[in-house]
Amino acid sequence: MSGSTGDAGMFLAHATPGNVPPELTPIRLLTGWVFEPIPILVAMLFGGLYLYGVHKLRARGDSWSRWRSFSFLGLGLGTFLLATESALAAYDTVLLSVHMVQHMVLAMITPIFLALGAPITLALRTLPAKWRNRLNALLHSRYAKVVTFPAFAGFVFVLNPFALYFTPWYELTLRNTFMHDMNHVHFVIIGCMWFWPLLGLDPMPRASYPMRLLAVFATLPFHAWLGIAIMSSSNVLAGDWYDDLGRDWGASPLSDQGTAGGILWGSGDIVGLLVFLVLFVQWARASEREAVREDRRLDRLELIEAGRKAREERLAREAAEAGGGVEPGLEAVGKSVPKSTLPGDSARTEDADSAVRVASGPEPRSADAAE
Repeated sequence: MSGSTGDAGMFLAHATPGNVPPELTPIRLLTGWVFEPIPILVAMLFGGLYLYGVHKLRARGDSWSRWRSFSFLGLGLGTFLLATESALAAYDTVLLSVHMVQHMVLAMITPIFLALGAPITLALRTLPAKWRNRLNALLHSRYAKVVTFPAFAGFVFVLNPFALYFTPWYELTLRNTFMHDMNHVHFVIIGCMWFWPLLGLDPMPRASYPMRLLAVFATLPFHAWLGIAIMSSSNVLAGDWYDDLGRDWGASPLSDQGTAGGILWGSGDIVGLLVFLVLFVQWARASEREAVREDRRLDRLELIEAGRKAREERLAREAAEAGGGVEPGLEAVGKSVPKSTLPGDSARTEDADSAVRVASGPEPRSADAAE
């Protein structure tokens, strides 16, 4: 494939010296697509597995949120393909500013929507028991607790771009096609490791909301520092590559690098603040749900206690009626006229017996007496 097929159409997936796409314009930004087989295969694999899980779930009569499906397939995998198949991929090795937009989409946008699609929950509901148990064991393993701990995941997330742009690694990803594609996948993996324990819906080790908010707040300055470092650098990152490329249009590599640093700084802070606000809202809603659950629990305890007291009172009445030997209608009379068991109280005993006879009326005559 040549450098381009005109103002609109397919461009090179990886520009090389002598094969540079035409100048980037708004039209080419919308129409300059490439064919990258590895990202397409990755998207087809995970998208197919997700759709199979949803189909299997609904085939047995269970429901699955359409928003989750749209989040994973449309917004998660959709932004992944947008970053790796559109003009962002056609110009990511030509302009560092374009690469930086692509980087931020893959590392900070795609992972968030993949997490909101809850693919691990879907897997736990559809996998056979053997594999479900293995996945559960992995989610609750010490490895998972370490990898998802905010301090560790945040450190890796922050260190990753510093290691990429200030080492020979970045130029290697520009010169090697396979490493270039793997770098895209690597951005998504690192982003998932950071955002899934923060915002995701899947069952996995999670820190408390205050800890998560603190972790997000602590990472905010690092994008600014990295962006400023790139903007203020007098050396072009991967300068040998851009010199060999021979691009004869647009801003100079150093000027474009300044734009890239500004994109990293601004977009990193904006996404970080949005994540901070989303976490705060999630915390408030979780607190409300917890309050509702606590109210229901207290209501259940009150009902249980009221039932227990009613049962005890009923059993006490039944025991009193069975042990007293008097008819229910005479219970008040029996209580008001206590019987004495002392020899000197025979008169009072007779008075009590008389009171009982008067209250109960004349004794019925037996059949023999009637005759």
